[in-house]
Order: sequence, then structure tokens, then C-alpha cells
Amino acid sequence: MFGAEHVADAKRYERVLYAIWALAQLSLLATLGLYARRGAALARESSAGPIGTGMLLGMLGLGIAWLVGLPFRLAAHWWERRHDLTEAGYLSRVLDEWAVLGAQFLAISLALLVVMALARGLGERWWLPGAAVFVALAGAFAFVAPYLDFETEPLRDGELLAASEEYRRELGLGEIPLRVLEVSDDSQQANAYAYGIGPSRRVVFWDTILEAPFDEGEQRVVLAHELAHHSQRHLPEGLGWFALFAVPGAWILMRATRRRGGLGTPEAVPLALLVAACLQLALAPAANLVSRRMEAEADWVALEVTRDPASLERLMVGFAETSLGDPDPPLWAQLVLGTHPPLVDRVAMARAWEAARR
Repeated sequence: MFGAEHVADAKRYERVLYAIWALAQLSLLATLGLYARRGAALARESSAGPIGTGMLLGMLGLGIAWLVGLPFRLAAHWWERRHDLTEAGYLSRVLDEWAVLGAQFLAISLALLVVMALARGLGERWWLPGAAVFVALAGAFAFVAPYLDFETEPLRDGELLAASEEYRRELGLGEIPLRVLEVSDDSQQANAYAYGIGPSRRVVFWDTILEAPFDEGEQRVVLAHELAHHSQRHLPEGLGWFALFAVPGAWILMRATRRRGGLGTPEAVPLALLVAACLQLALAPAANLVSRRMEAEADWVALEVTRDPASLERLMVGFAETSLGDPDPPLWAQLVLGTHPPLVDRVAMARAWEAARR
């Protein structure tokens, strides 16, 4: 289906990315471990008060983590440029991260402000309302993010807009704006995504997926897939799963920071950052399993709506070619990094749907 030469090239390409990712994770955990041991001393030199000092330590830790990860992200960018997957320069790659970094600074500052206040008032009982704070912040960001997107433009493809009306009626959806993000000047990779909750729901296409090698049938499958995320309420459901992870995660944070005086003290913040990073890595297989199930459901709904399994097959081949993706990645990589089913599984689903229909 994908060609032996492509599969071999893709495996070699992604093998290097896996190594870069592993080295980046080891460096991050080692750095945060050192910061957890030495960063507490900085709290005694601050005059910003306990909560202010904790927020400063949190932002400093995030800045250190960003700097440690920068060489690995640039190495991955070099590898992508070497394989002609992107033409973006290294400076623009760094500058593109500032908006994300700013949002992370804001989110961590707000979380620390509220959680430290709860911990100082409730002691070790802070973890349950603290988990609610984490979920509320995640929900607020998911709702607001589409309104802060100033880089996309309305989709002007009349045939896709007409298909959207047809699919929305079949899926029982109201108005869902379709937007386009221009990336073709820097990259040949293709993507689309659904985001937002309630009135902020959107579907965004990268402009690369609206041109060759992707044909009209494949673009309709992408559209139906993204609309299916909204019709199946995957984004609110994802928040529900996040809440299930956040409750035990907050309890572990409470227990881990107890020996530093609890999260109400600034000395505990560097240790909390290390624990949070470890939790994120440990929970990745479970989170990815949930994500893959949602993506598989969206594929199936897209097949039910478009009734075009051949276009879904061609779409998977197009994704593999434009992103040099491995159609059948190693099991460990799928468990730890795979947010979508392997491309071979998605092709198998298309064939299974066609067989079931017959």
C-alpha cells in the first residue's frame, strides 16, 4: 500500500526523531531533578512573599526547561529540513514558540497562584479542589483558544463549504466555522484539526491539505473526520478524561511535596515541577490510548458520512508521503507517542468498513 522504499525511508527518518525525543526527555528530567534539589535555596532570597516567590520559581523552572529542550527541538528541525519537510529557518522556529511559551507561563502562574492559596488555607486537603482548578483552567483554555487565533482565514472553497452543510445536517451539528492556516511557504506537511467547545467550535485546515497531492475526495474525508470530533463531543470528553487523570495527579503532588512543607510553601514548587513532568510522561500511554480511540471513532464516522473508503486509503498514503511518516511504527513509540492509530490500521478500518457494508 505504501511502498517498500517509502517505508524504509520513513523508518530511518523517524528512528532519529525517536532518539532526539528520548535524549530530550532524559535531559529535561535530569535538569528538573537538579532544580528540585537546588531551587529551594532561591526561595529564601526572595522578598515577593510565599505565593509570589512560588510563582517566580515556577516561571524560572519553566524557562529553564524551555532552554534545555531548545537544542533538541532545533536538532529535530534540522532533521526535517534535511529531508525537505520544511523550509522554515531556525530563528523563525524559535520565535514561533514564544506564543506557546507565553501561554504556558500564564497557565502555570494562575495554577500556582490558586493552588498555593488553597494549600496555605486547607493544608494537605488542597488536592481535591486543586484538581478542580486544573480542570477549570484546561476547560477555559479549550474554550478561549479559538477566539485568540488570529492567523487563520475563512475557508473559501465552495465545494467543501457545501459538503460541510451536508455533513453537519447528517451529524446533527449547528454552524461550525471552517478556517485555513497558511503553512505552505514553510512546509509540505499536511494537517487539520478540530478545537473549541460550544460556541467556540472550529475546524482548521492547513492550506497544504487543500492542494495536490490531496484530491477532493480526500479533502471531504478530512472534513468529515474533523466534524465527527465535534459531533461525538470528543473535546468535552477529553476534558472529562483529563479530570480523571487530574484527581490522582493532584493527590500525588500533595504527597510528593509534603516533605518540603507542602505546596503552600515556595520551596516545594521546584519539586512539584519535577513530579508534574514525571506524571506527564507516565500517563502518556493512557492519554494516547484515549486519543487513538477518539481518532478511530472519527475515522469510522467519516466513513459513514462520506461512504468513500477509497479516499480514506489514499489520504493515509498522502499523509505518509508528505510527512515521511512510518505507516507501522514500533509498539513502544505507538504507546508513548502515538495520538493517532497507525496509518496501516486506518487503512484496515477503511477496508473493514467496506467489507461490512457489502
